Amino acid sequence: MTDITKLSAFEMKRMICEKEISSRELTELHFNKIDEMEKSINAFITLNKEEALKLADKVDEKIRNGEKVGLLSGIPIGVKDNIMTKNLRTTCGSKMLENFIPPYDATVVERIKSADGIIMGKTNMDEFAMGSSTETSYFGPTKNPIDLERVPGGSSGGSAAAVRAGEVALSLGTDTGGSIRQPASYCDVVGIKPTYGIVSRYGTVAMANTLDQVGVFGRDVKDAVLMLSSITGYDEKDSTSFKNPDGTIIFGSFPKEMDYDNYLKGMKIAIPKEIFNIGIDSSIKEQMNKSIKIFEALGAEISEISLPHLEYALAAYYIISTSELSSNLARFDGVRYGHRAKEYTTLDELYTNSRTEAFGEEVKRRIMLGTYSLTKGYAEEHYKKALKVRTLIIEDFNNVFSKYDVILSPTSPILPFKFGEKLKDPLAMYKADLFTAPINLAGICAMSVPCGSIDGLPLGLQIIGDKYKEANIIKAGLGFEGGIKNGL
Repeated sequence: MTDITKLSAFEMKRMICEKEISSRELTELHFNKIDEMEKSINAFITLNKEEALKLADKVDEKIRNGEKVGLLSGIPIGVKDNIMTKNLRTTCGSKMLENFIPPYDATVVERIKSADGIIMGKTNMDEFAMGSSTETSYFGPTKNPIDLERVPGGSSGGSAAAVRAGEVALSLGTDTGGSIRQPASYCDVVGIKPTYGIVSRYGTVAMANTLDQVGVFGRDVKDAVLMLSSITGYDEKDSTSFKNPDGTIIFGSFPKEMDYDNYLKGMKIAIPKEIFNIGIDSSIKEQMNKSIKIFEALGAEISEISLPHLEYALAAYYIISTSELSSNLARFDGVRYGHRAKEYTTLDELYTNSRTEAFGEEVKRRIMLGTYSLTKGYAEEHYKKALKVRTLIIEDFNNVFSKYDVILSPTSPILPFKFGEKLKDPLAMYKADLFTAPINLAGICAMSVPCGSIDGLPLGLQIIGDKYKEANIIKAGLGFEGGIKNGL
């Protein structure tokens, strides 16, 4: 018998709309799968069972009455736990917000609900989105469904693992330096980080405002694009939201057929020579070359190019991101909301004790790094220099995209690693963002799509596109995925 929880979101949607299964039945099947899987993977922090079943019943009622249903009609969805959900606990994976219940929904959550998606619960994450393994969560680590001894990636590890394990069909994550694409690679699913500004960040707890972007996970490219379709669009509540002049969805018309032969024919694809000189494993290089050959076989034009400032991107990213987060996290002071220390005698002690008790080691480390970079006497040397490097990186990408449609790279320079393997070596952990962080610095779009495995461990291919050119990475992803399915 077919395990319905393993089907694509598109197939689930078809079954619901054609009355082969009710939305309530599908929701209950997924909650049963969650009950079965959570003992081993810990992908969820908070479940939304009662409300989810009510939403499912409303979808079923619409279908019975012949009413039009939304784009996500009855599909089970997970939401990363740094995205606000009204009356549903939002913790950011931290003791600081262990009992915080938001009074409003994030814009992306409102859009999921209006598209008739079923929010199953809040997924696990690295504390305040700081980490690449989901090991820093106050609620315990999430395990990779492919290999329970290994991490699922981070910080959106719970969202990726939940999709891979069949607990939900689709999920939301956030990506500041690779936090969607890297876990997508590690869990063998598709993850999209859209262009900065095309998805509203209103109601998303900020880590680094100029880098953060809400994005999506799906089991294949079409599923991920379906999810992205439902949450894009201008939002007047977000001052960084992109207002599309003609009112259309900026990644073009949604592809209805996987005509993989034509998607890649004539597409101009760039391969940065720097990615092979940064010290990635030979097996990853070999898999990367195999992926490039699939693009060639399907008619793409491949050229080697240079991104000369790529080697400085990771250092610039960590200076900028930690500087922004040290400022953002100042609001968690034990006064307005969040954890408050019980023992203190002065206001300074209240601040110090509350933050010391409620923040984990990685959060404290990054706050200290950011505060140092912004300190008088060091801001010129570190923060402002990092901003100049960011400008150079943006110029590098602009130069390439003036001639090419997409850029290819591995999503991660390392394979999924075992728990504890890199936790005591922060620099080794930070290197997992080597190929993903530059995308956030430039504000452009990128997708991680499965491209094979090495010794049973999955590897993702990163497809990078210019600002507002999601259509290019979608076509490239569909074409590549179709090539793999057809044995290329």
